[in-house]
Amino acid sequence: VIGQGALRLHRAYTVMLFGSMLSVLMQKTKVAENLIKKGAELSGDNPWIIAVMMLFLISLLFTTLGGLGAIIMVATIVLPIMTSVGIGPLTVVGVFLFGLSIGGILNAGNWAVYVDVMKLPVEEIRSFALLMFALAFMTALVYITVQLYKDGHDLNLKKIISYSMGFIILALALFYLLNRSGFTKKPAIQHILSMLNTGFKYGIGLLLGGLFLYNVIRMFRKKSPDTSVHWSAFLSPVLPLFLILLYSMDFIAAFICGLIYALVATWKKGSLNVFIKSILEGGAVVMPALVMMLGIGMLLNAIIGPGGEWNAMHPEGWPVLNVLRPLMMAITPQTPLGFVLIFTLAAPLALYRGPLNVWGMGYGIAAVFLASGMPAGAVMGVLLAVGQVQGISDPTNTHNVWLANEMQQDVQKVLWNTLPYTWSVAVVGLIAASLIFY
Repeated sequence: VIGQGALRLHRAYTVMLFGSMLSVLMQKTKVAENLIKKGAELSGDNPWIIAVMMLFLISLLFTTLGGLGAIIMVATIVLPIMTSVGIGPLTVVGVFLFGLSIGGILNAGNWAVYVDVMKLPVEEIRSFALLMFALAFMTALVYITVQLYKDGHDLNLKKIISYSMGFIILALALFYLLNRSGFTKKPAIQHILSMLNTGFKYGIGLLLGGLFLYNVIRMFRKKSPDTSVHWSAFLSPVLPLFLILLYSMDFIAAFICGLIYALVATWKKGSLNVFIKSILEGGAVVMPALVMMLGIGMLLNAIIGPGGEWNAMHPEGWPVLNVLRPLMMAITPQTPLGFVLIFTLAAPLALYRGPLNVWGMGYGIAAVFLASGMPAGAVMGVLLAVGQVQGISDPTNTHNVWLANEMQQDVQKVLWNTLPYTWSVAVVGLIAASLIFY
């Protein structure tokens, strides 16, 4: 349990380690800071546009960034920008938390756990994560609109609603066309789509390769120290995600590519020292989460057993799992409707380090459901959907406490302000998971 359990999630926490290195490098080279400032400059002084732009940029950054240090660094830039245009303090906290959690959905470091524990292919994780990203982002837009209206801002609701409905209708039409209508199953259409997909991948690959070569040439041609961040460096936070989404690259290899690209794109005197410091500090920053994952691995082994050779030598199975399996099979939903109803009602159990909290018993409970016959994709759907309740609303999150304190808000008030929206995301996510995996 202890020895093998500590190594059970070795792939997941190794990916997390490399992701943390890139996160620290983004902070030290001021790429994250300048990306936020550029976004604010382009947004003008419209509160709704600024809130949406900040939401998008925070989401973008936290596909790579992680840890309380990165949150504080981004927040010290974002919070004053939003408050300066009259956005209320509670709304500011909510927007930041939504962006943080939405970015986490596409954080490849988080996906590694689903690969390790549930043995899911990256393609399956990717498609559902993108769907959850879209659902959570649309819910965040509703949150921003409602909160700004409550704050007393004069919003052009007709325009916002018409644009939003147009986007939703277009998205649903594309989904139906590509997945339900049978249009894409025609051989000629499949051939055209395959050619377009291949061409798109080659085009993006050439663009990324060209940008890298351009930065290498720029690095060697520099005559004087340049303190500004070059525009090409803004690709650094999302490069690993692009490589994983488009080319199914190995997670660790993708983060190493991101580190090398960021080093070249931000090169100046002393950059190598900053790079080495980022690698060393990245390990220190992620250590609390890594230790937590060591504990989660031990918990998994304690509940479902070490597997492998042990199972081969003991065909009767792991004693703890044998005791739990009848109970879990009795409550494991057998129908899509039962799945949605049970986990909708159980969603608040992700709060206060409850049993559905992924940084507590969540992965252990998930492993037991998996062993009880629930489809692996459905288990992932539960954790990703219900995880939004925990990631945004949980008052025991250190980032919730820090943000609420910084904006002089009660952390419980943040919980009740965001819970209707996060619970809604969870419900819609569970419905989507039931349709896809059951």
